[in-house]
Amino acid sequence: MPFSTRDARHQIIHPFAGRDVNWLLDYRADTRPDHAFLVWEPFEGKRQTWTYRQFRERVLRVAAGLHARGIKPGDSVLVHLDNSPELEFLWFACARIGAIVVTTNTRSSADELAYFADNCGAVAAITQPELAALVASAAKSIKWLAVTEHLVDGAPPSAKLKPRPDAAFSRLDGEPADLPGLAPDPWRHGSVQYTSGTTSRPKGVLWTHGNALWGAKTSAVHEGLTENDVHLVQMPSFHTNARTYSILPTMWAGGTVVLMPRFSASRFWDVAVRNSCTWASMLPFFCKAVMQHERPKSHSFRMFGMNANEQPFDAHFGIRSIGWWGMTETITHGIIGDHMQRNRPMTTGRPAAGYDIRVLRDDGLTLVEPGETGLLECRGWRGIQLFLEYLGDEAATRESFVERGWFVTGDRVRLESDGWLTFADRDKDMLKVGGENVAASEVERVIATVPGVYENAVVAQKHRMLDEVPVAFVIAAPGVEPAQHDDLKQRIIATCRERLADFKVPREVFVVTEMPRSTLEKVHKAELRKRLLTAE
Repeated sequence: MPFSTRDARHQIIHPFAGRDVNWLLDYRADTRPDHAFLVWEPFEGKRQTWTYRQFRERVLRVAAGLHARGIKPGDSVLVHLDNSPELEFLWFACARIGAIVVTTNTRSSADELAYFADNCGAVAAITQPELAALVASAAKSIKWLAVTEHLVDGAPPSAKLKPRPDAAFSRLDGEPADLPGLAPDPWRHGSVQYTSGTTSRPKGVLWTHGNALWGAKTSAVHEGLTENDVHLVQMPSFHTNARTYSILPTMWAGGTVVLMPRFSASRFWDVAVRNSCTWASMLPFFCKAVMQHERPKSHSFRMFGMNANEQPFDAHFGIRSIGWWGMTETITHGIIGDHMQRNRPMTTGRPAAGYDIRVLRDDGLTLVEPGETGLLECRGWRGIQLFLEYLGDEAATRESFVERGWFVTGDRVRLESDGWLTFADRDKDMLKVGGENVAASEVERVIATVPGVYENAVVAQKHRMLDEVPVAFVIAAPGVEPAQHDDLKQRIIATCRERLADFKVPREVFVVTEMPRSTLEKVHKAELRKRLLTAE
């Protein structure tokens, strides 16, 4: 049966019929009322814990406060917060009253934030003291602004940043008895996240309650989560990874979330051991940073979620890693390793149940053969496995789907000879060198093997003859002194010449002290390209 490019409301029996996000929270508060759900581990201040019952009580009070301030079903509430208990209360409180929670990247500029607020039609905003002035100046159409009473790290704000009493988050509380009834509807619009724009404005990815429940259930199955798991959350919770790879699936399983303000290599083991954490979503960048700190004699981790299966980090940490691929538009992992079986090392995984996956050659018509790399497309029902739409952008939504409902991901993957899939690169990170396709990730993998390289990123530099040529930015490993940088550059070039075709070898290597970062601490390659243009 062909998949429609429209949502599945009138075409299938919905797997979450009669349910919504409120049902999930109520179910857990009723079945595991005294089990710890949320543990807040601030860098400054007191550690706090909420059981499922206490968490629901707090959510209901915040929901009642939003309702008392005029927030109605369908209204958008801009939540511009780093990881914090308040963000979690608000995410579920908006669901309780049928509002749409719009979570935005706290690194956004004033221009980006103004666009977000205007695009979603935000009627109110909640932020933290450090960002209150920015939000107030950018979100000009909101009716009111509330501000949390601690900084991102948990410390109290200075007198200058302390919110006015009437704007303090704690004043949002209302009386739960005053909340209106709301019939469960899995098709109700629930949340919006903005994709990181590179060549155009970011797009608002709209999820239904059914999308959130799909992410909760499916990720819990993919990760093998149980009620005994303790999930360490250090990824930004305004983003999909923390939301549907960690927080919602942990609630689905009835486990515990340990929330940090952000990733901290120096605090990682202290928090993980104190809370007996069993699961964490990680990045190679995180692993390398944590490896600079002494590993405890014992820990409770059983698995890391990573960008690839069974990595070299596993031996150091004594923790198995499982690979996955997903994006905001796919809600959860469309490609996944098997948590019950051994996976082929350094591959991403295999197609996840509930998704159709295909890999096309550059002609966009024929499927790749084993051993080839091509364009990844994914298919599912919109509003369940796939996002519902790009907010207020029918053209972008329409252009993202091709015939029979295939979603064009913009990613490239390699189909291995034995059926495994390996992420290759974002399509926009493919270089055209004298007519030859070069994947930046292929060059990056070679550079990463050079002793003395801590992290690297390869981007295209314009060339008058070849169109583009690869250029590498490198962070040197700890212990590599500036006087040794020239030698490091030469060894990188020599290794690339030995292992890559000549047109793939970087024309220049820049040793830098840090990389620009985007969401999930990924290297912001658009900024690196800007640096090249500035240098030119």
